[in-house]
Amino acid sequence: MNDWAGPIIATALFGFLSPGLLFQMPGKITPVDFMNMKTSWVSVLVHALLFGLILILLLVNFNLHLYV
Repeated sequence: MNDWAGPIIATALFGFLSPGLLFQMPGKITPVDFMNMKTSWVSVLVHALLFGLILILLLVNFNLHLYV
């Protein structure tokens, strides 16, 4: 049996936290822009930091597992 929680959670977070897809922090004009499909290097760094923190929270702290 393989533990699929890590790859599934990481893939979903990567998709949802792509800068400009659902939201962008920081935005060009406002602190948060929604669905503008534009990005900056600052936004990429902020989203990468959020991705790492949420992934650590879900996989390490909550110890999620999905065995298939």
